[in-house]
Amino acid sequence: MNRDNYDLPLTTASDRAAAYYRDGVDCMLSAWNGAGDAFDRAIAEDPGFALPYVVRARIHQMNMEIAEARAKAAQARQLMAAASPRERRHVEIMAATIEGQPMAALSGAEQHLEEHPRDALILSLLLGAFGLYAFSGRADHDAAKLAVCQRHASHYGEDWWFLTYLGWSHTEAGEANIGRTLTERAFPMRPANANAAHGLSHALFEQGEAETGRAFLSSWLTTHEQGSFLHGHLCWHVALTAIEAGDPDAALDIYQRQIRPTGSPYPPLNVFTDTASLLWRLSLAGVPGLEPHRREVAAYGERFFPQAGAHFADVHYALVASTTNPEGLQARLAQMEARAAGGKLAPGEGAIGLCRGVQAFAEGDHERAVRILEPLMPELARIGGSHAQRELWEDTFIVACLRAGHGGKAAQLISGRLHRRPSGRDASWLQEARPAAHS
Repeated sequence: MNRDNYDLPLTTASDRAAAYYRDGVDCMLSAWNGAGDAFDRAIAEDPGFALPYVVRARIHQMNMEIAEARAKAAQARQLMAAASPRERRHVEIMAATIEGQPMAALSGAEQHLEEHPRDALILSLLLGAFGLYAFSGRADHDAAKLAVCQRHASHYGEDWWFLTYLGWSHTEAGEANIGRTLTERAFPMRPANANAAHGLSHALFEQGEAETGRAFLSSWLTTHEQGSFLHGHLCWHVALTAIEAGDPDAALDIYQRQIRPTGSPYPPLNVFTDTASLLWRLSLAGVPGLEPHRREVAAYGERFFPQAGAHFADVHYALVASTTNPEGLQARLAQMEARAAGGKLAPGEGAIGLCRGVQAFAEGDHERAVRILEPLMPELARIGGSHAQRELWEDTFIVACLRAGHGGKAAQLISGRLHRRPSGRDASWLQEARPAAHS
């Protein structure tokens, strides 16, 4: 019998279909291009093999090709009768994710992993900055990711993918030293592993080693030029290190050459959130002339996220709409309020508050921005994403405090961040905050 990368049986008599499927899974788990083609080849070799259909559907979903995703998931469902019980549950969990049933997928994945802990694609759904835990609305999703990895660690040993995500989970749970060590251990096992490059970038960020992160990524990206669908996001990380180094013009250059949305081949949620957030950070850093870029990003957002739904996209929508389309932002806020009233906004009212705080900031009402954002700072984790992504709203709150004369509030937050890791930018903000705090 054919087996997958983790020695789980596959219901296909075609060795070639199984081999293509294994190649596709490796690409998926390493965030590498080629997964879609591999699954298409597996399907061509054995049209009755259910698993490549549903994972191909997942790639369509990530690329916001919703009709294609649902069609492939439906095909997988139709083929489940010939599959094993493990494969049937695998298809059901993947399909629930694709069909907009995240909580069913989450609970199904947790139960499934108790019986099949080495079903790595199912475990991967729970993990990462955009995984089911991260977007569940839970404030403790970082701890949940680490806990599920530790629960099943004995089944993986020195596996390159598992070490990558165990390291990432430690980093996001506040244990960057452990996370870095584990990620560095995973790298030699599969150098073409964008998830490992990403995890190491976060560990270096959390350790305050921006220059080390910049040197590492600049070298790695040269060797693996556009080989990963995380390429644009990793360039975003390089841009963050430039801002930290006090060189926002270099960050803008990276944005223009490698991150801007026009013609970007990367997953739309990555592209939209990266571009919207980087332009906002550049504005906080005092870079002028960003309006043409914001209009471009706004048009991209309207294309892929025209209505409220994906809450992480919605809170980033506010970053561009607050300056380019205030009326559109009001409409989006009304939609988010309707979703909240219907219990469909996972982070709850806090996500709406973050949008309103950004709106107040964009309007120059820094006092109101402080008033709105201050109570939301402890709840930021509920929107999901990574700590590095969520820090944008902390930065906005800090700058609003400085401009509104609330140096003490700014200093309290900055001091906590500096206690966790060194930052030249935070140190500069703290110097600015302290005189205001004592005035």
